[in-house]
Amino acid sequence: MATAKTRFERYVALGDSSAEGLDDPDTRGGYRGWADRLAERISSQQGSLEYANLAIRGRRTRQIRLEQLEVAASLQPDLVTLFAGTNDVVSRRFDLSQVAADLEAMQTALIEGGATLLTFTLPELGPILPFAKRLAPRIEALNSAIRDICQRTGALMVDFAAYPVCLDPRLWSEDRLHANALGHERIADALAHALGLPDTDASWQSLLPPRVQPTRRHRVAAELTWMGRYLIPWLWRHALGKSSGDRRQPKRPQLTPI
Repeated sequence: MATAKTRFERYVALGDSSAEGLDDPDTRGGYRGWADRLAERISSQQGSLEYANLAIRGRRTRQIRLEQLEVAASLQPDLVTLFAGTNDVVSRRFDLSQVAADLEAMQTALIEGGATLLTFTLPELGPILPFAKRLAPRIEALNSAIRDICQRTGALMVDFAAYPVCLDPRLWSEDRLHANALGHERIADALAHALGLPDTDASWQSLLPPRVQPTRRHRVAAELTWMGRYLIPWLWRHALGKSSGDRRQPKRPQLTPI
């Protein structure tokens, strides 16, 4: 793994809903998320940090490259987090070679621009999202590509797919596609540890205490509720060619102090 700098002045987050912060509500009616949490941690330890978050929910990797890369590069960041690929994986068509090419192009451009770049793999969603078991080969292929790309570019990577704690339902929101507040906190802790920030360790990998397993009746009821509240609206929106990120703008488009 590449080594990170000890101090950062300008941090830019690129990506989709995960980097935007869903589902980690803030006190203003928006979303906080692991990128905000990481920025706050760096600023607290250093005394200052400028931070921009260009991520928009629903964005695929190609859209992130076309819409966010040039803006990010113009901000001359010395720290970048880039997470993309989830929306490609869950789409009807998945072009791994194109996704990998876009990821490598973004990593290369930002690292050559002087940034430390940090990314991570996607946990296998089957235990959290039963219908997603068919997506396992896609996720495995994407993660393998991310590992290979990071080896070539020198990007820092946290391999969340390798840690069982990431499959604990208590770290995921009700929609089962996004982390909840505790999940975002764990992600931020893992990224801070990967950067070698002071007062960080590997405790983010620790399993949560054992939980009482739900009965079959409760599991069935939960599945029906989830399908009605999340799955069917998601399928309908995608059938219409719409995205949750349509007409949305980045929540923090410019570098501003934390």
